[in-house]
Amino acid sequence: MSIVAAVEFAEKNKARFVEELKALLRIPSISTDPERVGDVRRAAEFVAAELTRIGMENVRLIETTSASHANGHPLVYADWLHAAPKADGAAAATVLCYGHYDVQPAEPLDEWKSPPFEPTERDGNIYARGAVDDKGQMWMHVKALESLFAADGGRLPVNVRVIVEGEEEVGGEGIAAFVREHGDVLKADVALVSDTEMFAADLPTLCVGLRGMIYTEIEARGARTDLHSGMYGGAAPNPFVALAQVIAKLKDVDGKILIPGFYDKVATPTDAELKAWKALPFDEEHYRETEVGSVALTGEAGYSVLERTWARPTVDVHGMPGGFIGAGAKTVIPAKAVAKVSMRLVPDMTPAESFAQYKAYVESLTPKGIVLEVRMIHSGDPIVVSTDNPYVKAATDAMHEVFGKETVFVRGGGSIPIVGDFVRELKIPTVMMGFGLPDDNLHAPNEKFHLANFYRGIESIVRFLSGVGA
Repeated sequence: MSIVAAVEFAEKNKARFVEELKALLRIPSISTDPERVGDVRRAAEFVAAELTRIGMENVRLIETTSASHANGHPLVYADWLHAAPKADGAAAATVLCYGHYDVQPAEPLDEWKSPPFEPTERDGNIYARGAVDDKGQMWMHVKALESLFAADGGRLPVNVRVIVEGEEEVGGEGIAAFVREHGDVLKADVALVSDTEMFAADLPTLCVGLRGMIYTEIEARGARTDLHSGMYGGAAPNPFVALAQVIAKLKDVDGKILIPGFYDKVATPTDAELKAWKALPFDEEHYRETEVGSVALTGEAGYSVLERTWARPTVDVHGMPGGFIGAGAKTVIPAKAVAKVSMRLVPDMTPAESFAQYKAYVESLTPKGIVLEVRMIHSGDPIVVSTDNPYVKAATDAMHEVFGKETVFVRGGGSIPIVGDFVRELKIPTVMMGFGLPDDNLHAPNEKFHLANFYRGIESIVRFLSGVGA
């Protein structure tokens, strides 16, 4: 098999690859929106059809269920398991390629320069919801497989299984259950995940650690029904005020989390990691002004920005639905209000213990006249991946060929719950080889994917799979 032929095929067909990606990006597969269930399934069917077309076998949709909705969004499965044995007679390795086809909601819509589900090319980027998270990066896997098939008459240099989910943005309950109950279907030697970013443009990067997550809701209930604030204000409890009082006591003014015991099991990065992070080309002022866009950065004193975002736990508030939010005025004391609160966890914290600490503390803060309910929506474990394995070497070799630079190892501040499931249930390492950029606006208006990285990602995956096969 010629790697050169596969790379040449990808180069000749890159315009078609982008047009196919645009067709997928036009599908508003918002997994958290009940009105988009049909669109989410349509995206799954789109991916399955393409996997079938390029030569993958046993392609099928796998139905799922979850606690948040009785009928979960389907998984897409495919495999090709006919790779020739290695030169020493050992069986060929099997790579499990993972991605997700669901996307975040696109709001606020008025902040998009072009409609979120009408993919638009500008300044060397493709703009659309899901462009980089994760449709564009998942599509790199599909196109790398197509290029390898084309280069070797319908064969691959390594055994491959593909699993693509439609619930990553809502916690991944369906795929987690499938991995626990049917792990044999996904048997592999290594997993490849492209749902992370490069540390900087033109700097090949492997993510070797992720923070875990707990996503919760705090519901505050006061009166039996909404009340007129003129008639009852000063006597009736206000759930919004109660939530504000509770939230204000989760962290102090210096960013320290006040939940008792929350820091007890926070693992400190190694000296080697800290030294490597300090050597990265990071400009704090550029980060503040260009990526964050705030007048100042916040967080725990005594830790660098990279430590705070990669290796320290957090508490954040995402929204407080309830009451009256329409145009004009309505003087109402709402009967109930909800705050959506998440925590990012780091090794060696566990979601179960951390949630129990948080729940007990929040309940201890319950204001007079208020009933609080603290609910877990979804969670994921923190993870750190060892770099001492041949698959990481195959990845760094591949990216060196493409970028001409040595790969840097970083952690990510976000969470990919399935990586922990692969480690726990399948007992396999995960290579997190992503090609997004820090300014790609994932989860925000004007999400984009740099098209040069889309192409280089395809070539890197071609070379990675070939390297594993060799």
